[in-house]
Order: sequence, then C-alpha cells, then structure tokens
Amino acid sequence: MLEIAENGRTWILSGPTSSYALHLGAEGELLHLHWGARISLADAEALAARPEPKYWPFESQLDGREEYPVEGGPRFTRPALSVRTDERRGTEWTFERYDTEGDELRLRFRDGGLAITLHHRMRHDVVERWVTLDNDGPEPVEVLRADSATWTLPDREDAWRLSQLHGRWAAESRLTQAPLTYGEKVIGSRRGHTGHQHLPWVALDTDATEERGEVYGCALGWSGSWRIAVAQLPDARVQITGGAGYDDSGLLSLAAGESFATPVFAGLWSDGGFGGASRAWHAYQRAYVIPDADQDRPVLFNSWEATNFDISEEQQGTLARRAAAIGVELFVVDDGWFGTRTSDRAGLGDWAPNPDRFPSGLKPLADYVCALGMQFGIWVEPEMVNPDSELYRAHPDWVQYQAGRKRTEFRNQLVLNLAREDVREYLWEQLDTLLSSAPIDYVKWDFNRCFTDAGWPGEPYPQRLWVDHVRGFYALLDRLRAAHPGVAFESCSGGGGRIDLGVMSRTDQVWTSDNTDPLDRLAIQHGFSQIHPARVMAAWVTDSPNTQLNGRVSSLRFRFVSAMAGVLGVGGDLAEWTEEELAEAHEWVELYKRIRPLVQRGDLYRLRAPRGGLSAVQYVLGDETVVLAWLQAQQYGESAPALRLRGLDPTASYECLETGEVHRGAVLLHHGLRVDVRGDLDAAVLRLRRI
Repeated sequence: MLEIAENGRTWILSGPTSSYALHLGAEGELLHLHWGARISLADAEALAARPEPKYWPFESQLDGREEYPVEGGPRFTRPALSVRTDERRGTEWTFERYDTEGDELRLRFRDGGLAITLHHRMRHDVVERWVTLDNDGPEPVEVLRADSATWTLPDREDAWRLSQLHGRWAAESRLTQAPLTYGEKVIGSRRGHTGHQHLPWVALDTDATEERGEVYGCALGWSGSWRIAVAQLPDARVQITGGAGYDDSGLLSLAAGESFATPVFAGLWSDGGFGGASRAWHAYQRAYVIPDADQDRPVLFNSWEATNFDISEEQQGTLARRAAAIGVELFVVDDGWFGTRTSDRAGLGDWAPNPDRFPSGLKPLADYVCALGMQFGIWVEPEMVNPDSELYRAHPDWVQYQAGRKRTEFRNQLVLNLAREDVREYLWEQLDTLLSSAPIDYVKWDFNRCFTDAGWPGEPYPQRLWVDHVRGFYALLDRLRAAHPGVAFESCSGGGGRIDLGVMSRTDQVWTSDNTDPLDRLAIQHGFSQIHPARVMAAWVTDSPNTQLNGRVSSLRFRFVSAMAGVLGVGGDLAEWTEEELAEAHEWVELYKRIRPLVQRGDLYRLRAPRGGLSAVQYVLGDETVVLAWLQAQQYGESAPALRLRGLDPTASYECLETGEVHRGAVLLHHGLRVDVRGDLDAAVLRLRRI
C-alpha cells in the first residue's frame, strides 16, 4: 500500500508488517524517515516534523539522513550516484515531481539535461528500489557509478552485527557474522559475474536469534560485477549502498536521448529473527521473482559425474533406463555431446551434436528418454568459446580481449562478448535451432570462467562491456524463454558462481555448488537458505566415496536426506550401483515426491544449524510438516537431543506417518521430537500430519 501526504512531500509504503517512509525537506533534500514496523501516514508526518538532529563542525547535516546521496555539495558519505560531463563532475539536482503507477512510487529529479528517477515499490514486506537515468540534454553524460539504492538503518543503542555469505568454488554460501565497526565493509565481485566469493546479500541485527528480533536485509538483483558497502558513520548511523559494478571507473556513457535503469536492490525488515526474515524472502521470491514457482521441480539425473566427456548415445540410453527405474523424471546429458568436445580443450561455441557420438542428432536419444516417461535436458555454456573451435577460427574478434595483450585462458576457454549484437544473434540462432531439433525440456546454462581481459577493441567506451554483457545475457535468455516456453533453465557457474535475484527472475533453479559431498552441502545449504528458497536449490546424490572432492564415505541414506532439502537430483554412476542400491534409491525418490510440495513450497524453519552433532530443518505447508535431520557424529553414546519444532498449532494433534505416534502440538513446540539417529553420518525423515 502506498500513501501520500496532502502536501505531496511525505510518502509511505506499507506491507503486511512493515512500512517504509521518506520525505522531501524544505530545501528540496530527499530524507529517509522510517524503515521498520508498520506505522501510519500520520506517524510518518510526525517524524518529518521533528527538529533536525545536531551536527558537528566538519560534518554534514545530510550525511546519514538522505534517501539517495549523490556526489557533490555538502556530503561526505559514499555517493550512490557519480556522473560527469566535459564541463563538470557531480550532481546538483532539484526535485521536479512525483508520480505513481499502481503501487510504484516515482520521484523525479533533474540536473541540467540529466533526469534522475528514484523508484520504490513494496511487495509483501520487501521494498524494491532502483534508479532510472535519462539523458535529455545534447551532450553525453559519463556514469561513473549508479547504485540502485542506499538503505538507512534506525538508531539503536546496541551495536550492529553484520551477516554475509562468503566462499569460493566448491565452498559457496557459507554464513559468517561479525560486529560492525566504524568505517566501511565492502563485499562484491569484480569478476564479471555474481561470483563464488560472496552472494549479493547482507543482513544486520543487534540481538536477533533464529526466531526472535529485528533483522534488516538487502539483496541485489544483478548477475555481473557488483558491490555492496556497509558503512557505520561517525555518528553511529548505518547505511548500506549497493549496485552494479565493483568500482567507480565507469559503468557506461549515456549519449543524448539514452537511458539506463539500474538493477533492483531489495530490502526487507522482519521482527521474526533470521528465520522470519528468510521465510519472508522466500515468499517474496516465490511470488514475484521465480518463474512458475507454483510448479514443483522434477527429480533429475545428470550424467556428468558418471561419464565426464566420454559419452555416447548408447551409454546415455543405459543410464536413462536405470534412472527411469528409480523414479527419475528428468534426464540431463551434460558436457561432451557437441562439436569436437572430447575434453575441455575444444568444441565450445559449436552447438551442434557430435556426429560420431550422436549420428542422427539428439532427437533419437531424447525420444527414447521421453518413451521411458522422463523429460530430456542438455548442458550448454553459450557465453564461452574454445580457441580450438570452428566459431573462434571464424570470429576471433568476438571474444573479450585487449588489443596487443595476451588472451588469458581459464579451462582453455575465452569469454564471448555478449555486448555485441552479432554475437547474441549467432547464439540465438544456434540455441533456437538446437531447442527446435528435439524434445528438449531443460537447459543447464553454465559459465565456467571469470572476466579477465574485458576489452572491446574499437568501442569508444569499452567499460560498457561489463554492463552490456549481462544485459545481453538477460536478453538472450528472455528471447529463448519466449520462443520455447516449455523449456526450463538452470543457472550454473562452476557451481554457485551466478546466484542472485536477477538471474533467478529468468531461470527455474540454480546449481548451488559443484561440491556434492553430503556433509559439506549441509553448511552450504544452510547459508543459501538465509536468502533463497529450497524451490530453486538443486542438490544431487552422487557416489561414495565422493569422487569430486574429498573421498568421504557416506551412506545412501545420508546422501539422499541431505539432497532432499532442495530440488533433488541424482548424479552418481548408476551403471555401477548394485541392485540393492537402486532399490533403496527408488524408495528415497518416491519419499521425496511425497514431501516435495512441502520442501519446495512450504515455510522453512532451521531447527539446528550444521555445526557438528545434530542439525535439522523443518518445512510446513498447510496441515503437513516434514523434518529432515542429520547427525554428523555421535559422542559418548549420547542420544541425539529432541528437536523443538516450529510453525505448528499448539492446540492441535499431529500424527507421525513413520511411527504412527500422535503428538500434541504444544509438546512438539516446547519439548520437541526425538529422532532416531546414531553413529556417524546418519539421517532421518519424519513426516507429521495434523489430525
């Protein structure tokens, strides 16, 4: 809901539990008023009428109070907007007008020929913010920095704590928390994609627990380089500024008549602790971000760890028969099906089936998979090219490179410049032809290296490549989805290297990590769940000992229950599984299908974090709940502690479908549920239904 004061100078956006208010001051300064528990318009006007706080010599009365600080004038905080022309640098803007469209508030400012529009929209309790720049003047404007938003936190007597998700390849999305100190904490990616090192999300609290206390969170919807800066100012006020691009070297140049819209930087306040904040983020994404989020994702099999590059049509058919027998619903052929792709040294860019491996193309295998009752999917990496490929030999100028410099290769590949229209058109033709050639239902879209030589010879403003590559990627995905509406897409980038709200608005799920070790995955999934829902979190059951990373030995039970916390997949070599293993796998797959609606669409409660010993999560949907529990190691023969459940009706009774026992809701909430796990790496699934 959006409300506006009669004088047209105070605005308040309200969701079910929270409000966000701002005010245009007497001198035309746009001031932040409130972000937190729901208040009325009259409350916001009362805040606007309060006298200005005292400020000290050498400090600015605007710092820490402005809704969107620009560069220039009496300001010393990090500017959200920095522009320059041939004559001057910075912004001296004046307010022009506001307007609304539905629940969206638009505040328009002007500095000469540059029009600056600040956008605010409340969805559930999530505030979406972004900025539009329009160059209405005759001269170009160089945009050095255009952040999507600056968020201002209220004064609190207790110190703030910062939560973030950090990592690397095969160790993504690990949660870390630390006290916020004076100065700035900056996280981001200068790699051209979202990156394995940080997810573009932060949360701040003073004393929150998992289920109690205020939590402020911000998440950026951008799949390229990005930056979020959290600053504690000299007066202890905290501001969070974030947007596309890592530094201030320049996003792009706006010619006369051109426009630029920043990505959305979303903010959420919750008084339900970290769990309440997560559930609000999940509900927002299922309602407004993720395509077709009401449709549950199928159980898939992926051939990569079973075959690597050594694949054939006959071999894939054998795997498909075994996958269908255990209940798999989607069969995916990974890398190695195209061009001269017998290793990672060749073939990228040539998106036609290898004639030796698939003499009649992919259609015969796809038809066979469909006849087994499964959907068919493939792996692609369209933004990359091997120097040993027909594409590169024909168009060496299509890659990112600096003239006169060595073209750096990672994994024997270079990055295509998707900012170029001819590159995007080539990829469209290749992928559209591919998706039209066979009954393909799913595409795993990979991105296996970072930007290094991000040059564009001949382009007068090569910095725009960093932004326009991402926009080209989005445009290509949007075009393919429109032309092939029945095809689902997964975002992958060497695992979790491209996970953000921007790519999630265009894909159906994400590959969480290349690390499929079931114990490591518990911590990765715990961090991922702070912001993103299980509905998009792909998780595989692979072989034991783990061949990808650490050689850890674990039971099929532990591997399945670990992967059942998200979108279940199987990635082991089924040709080597025993009949007993296949029979057990079938039972786990069928159990997952029964609990799938709860996992993918239910409310998530993190009962115990994976810090050794017993950890568990719970999903609640309607009258049903399911608990997934994992015991890392039992010590001294002690029984695992009872798990206090959440989200239940204390006056109701619940039947455990595994044991037949009936439990009172109040007892489960206050005294907990016992789980029969013991030894090392044990796991259990418990389903309860309200009766």
